[in-house]
Amino acid sequence: MNPDLRNEAASPEAPDPINSPAGSPSHPQPDPAREGSPAATAQDPAAAHTRIVLVGTQHPGNIGSAARAMKTMGLSRLILVAPEKGLDRDAYAMAAGADDLLESAVIVPDLATAVADCHLVLGCTARSRRIALEELVPRDAAARVDALARGGGEVAVVFGRERTGLDNDELQLCHAAVHIPANPDYSSLNLGAAVQVLSYELRMAALAAAQAGGGAERRDPPASHAQLEGFFSQLGEALDAIDFHKGRAPESAMRKLRRLFLRADLDEREVRLLRGVLADVERMAMLAGQRG
Repeated sequence: MNPDLRNEAASPEAPDPINSPAGSPSHPQPDPAREGSPAATAQDPAAAHTRIVLVGTQHPGNIGSAARAMKTMGLSRLILVAPEKGLDRDAYAMAAGADDLLESAVIVPDLATAVADCHLVLGCTARSRRIALEELVPRDAAARVDALARGGGEVAVVFGRERTGLDNDELQLCHAAVHIPANPDYSSLNLGAAVQVLSYELRMAALAAAQAGGGAERRDPPASHAQLEGFFSQLGEALDAIDFHKGRAPESAMRKLRRLFLRADLDEREVRLLRGVLADVERMAMLAGQRG
């Protein structure tokens, strides 16, 4: 998908639900940062730190198809962001034995909540957007995911709505975009197929890393999504404090700066250092204003 998916096969009519909808007492809401299943952890250490996130899914059957695609490739962590309907008979039928992934799926109200603790967020998209994001093919994306997750970093691979995909605000929360290079004359993939492509590439990256003996672990933990967003917020405030934009719209500069810092793959210590610098910038700007 790309999350800009069209799903012609999905039925617009949902069967009678047999599983409670999002937020009901009978569907417990665990922490999105929970550990992966014991089986997944034992087979592939990276899988325990990799989550598949489905945003605003319209048809429950597509959630079931995605769960099946994940399980065949050793993934078990499924996060649902504000699905339009609860899981129903169609979801379980399409899961074809991946019921455990549906029953353990975490339901959250928005994408920011789903990825708050993540160190890498990849958004799958079918269309080129006016968002300054690095664009990856699935194989390169999978290699990056595996390298980070194998070292204990939390990773999210995000898929959007069947018809409209991820909106620009949601893509802004992603560190890079993933595009499946399908046939340009017929590039429409349904959600289950898109999840299968990414899950397969993640599996192949995991097998290659296991055969090579794994990669070297980084000394300092990578900065989480929440830590980076806090830094970007402070960066915007500091630039305003020194009148960096000189009356120009700040959005363009901030998009470019976000891309620059995301490409740097900052760790927690580096973010703390940068925020300390920004704090001094803001303090000096305040003193200059008082003197002026």
